[in-house]
This record gives sequence, C-alpha cells and structure tokens, in this order.
Amino acid sequence: MDIDKIRQTLIKHEGMRLDLYQDHLGIYTIGVGHNIQERGITTRVAHMMLEEDIDVAIKDLQRNISYFDKLPACVQEALVNLSFNLGIPRLMSFRKTLALLREAKWEKAANELLDSRYASQVGYRAVEVAAMIRGAADDA
Repeated sequence: MDIDKIRQTLIKHEGMRLDLYQDHLGIYTIGVGHNIQERGITTRVAHMMLEEDIDVAIKDLQRNISYFDKLPACVQEALVNLSFNLGIPRLMSFRKTLALLREAKWEKAANELLDSRYASQVGYRAVEVAAMIRGAADDA
C-alpha cells in the first residue's frame, strides 16, 4: 500500500482547508476532511499547534517590542503568555505596562498589569503572569 499516493489522492478529493469550515453535511471540518466535530484532535496535534502558536507569539513580540530579547527570561515568558492570550495588537495597547517593562520597573509593571480589565477577565492567570514579571527583581 502506497501511503503517499493515498495522501495525495485524499488531498485531491477532499481539498485542504486550514480554517474551520462546515462540509456539505454541516459537519465541522479542518485540514484534509478531518471531522473535528466527531474526532477532535489528538494530544500530539494539540502540542504541534501549541509549538507553532508559541513561535508566532515570540516572532510577533520580537517584531513589535524592540527590547524584547534584552528582557529577563521570566519577563519574556510573561509577554509570550500575554501575547498568546490577548494577541499582539491588544497587548500593544498595554502602553503603561510595556513602558514600565522597558524601564525595568518590574513591580510597577506587574501592578499595572493587575490593574487592568484583562486581570479581571482572566483571574488567577493574571496573578501568575504578574508573578513572572516580579521574578525579574529576584533575578537581578
């Protein structure tokens, strides 16, 4: 059995869609006819998607925050978390927090983050992200 031939034929017949869509029966589908509604995805696929999403978040941060690579690792991790959750356009609207990070005012930046609508929306996640930022003071 030629798996490559099967793969090519299925792509030809099913097509490849990288967005979620409903097929002709109304079943939610993605990729090459993958019935996400009934089959979902595997842990392996979820981890692959996560790795790609982390890479995108890091690249977005490097493009939009000139000093990102100079920040302590714990602050970079906090920003990746924020970018992953909010998206880069919304994260960039946190002007005060970002300015405080640029000035290495970790405690004030963490407090500013916690004094936001984001913090009230995500609850304990914001507390943990703020703690990541405060961790930079411990590393200094």
